[in-house]
Amino acid sequence: MGETIQSVERAAAILRLLASGPRRLGVAELARALGLPKGTLHGILRTLVHVGFVEQDEASGKYRLGATLLHLGTSYLDVNELRTRAINWADALAGRSRESAWIGTLHEGHVLVIHHVFRPDDSLQTLQVGTYLPTHASALGKVLLAHDPYGEALDRPLEPYTKHTIVDPAALEEELDLVRTRGWAGETEELTEGEVAIAAPIKDPRGLVVGAIGIRGAVERLAPGGALHMEFVSYVRDAARAITRSLEHP
Repeated sequence: MGETIQSVERAAAILRLLASGPRRLGVAELARALGLPKGTLHGILRTLVHVGFVEQDEASGKYRLGATLLHLGTSYLDVNELRTRAINWADALAGRSRESAWIGTLHEGHVLVIHHVFRPDDSLQTLQVGTYLPTHASALGKVLLAHDPYGEALDRPLEPYTKHTIVDPAALEEELDLVRTRGWAGETEELTEGEVAIAAPIKDPRGLVVGAIGIRGAVERLAPGGALHMEFVSYVRDAARAITRSLEHP
């Protein structure tokens, strides 16, 4: 492992200590807890206050975490809030459809699976929470791509996962237009042979798409005869709308 920067390590230690409890801490308390000279602490604290990571109370002179640092963590907090609000609806979707239910968000150009409910039968299944799915080859990803204002995930080559994967950028753009128009995405054997997926967008109170929920299952169950069964589409859209309403009205 390469060399570390001591001042950064000390700054991180200060932030961790301030985050460990609700009360403000003074220089003397920080110095005792961290074993650092007060002069050294003053310099680091001045810098942390300057960048907004720490705030100093004018009356007491003590320190607490700053608003800027807290805002940096909102994306993580939002993901956890989304998962918390969506768990019951995902369970209900799995029970209603008799298929596995998935919730994902866009993360660094991929779909991050933040919740996964097993198909309600006795088959052997693997928990997929924390795994990544390709955006262009999954129903969840198509929903998120269709509503991504930055379009960063479209800047990379489209990798084929099966012979059905969309790898032509123009064809994908056309598919995303369709997703935006009808309000849901479908994927038939584009990620895995023999599997079909359906997904719909989850929106926050501002109307922005913050995630997607969907189901995945065998072709013969979800798309008998080659066409997606619209009853399953309605199940997914109902769940997405319910979660959206939950986010609008905490």
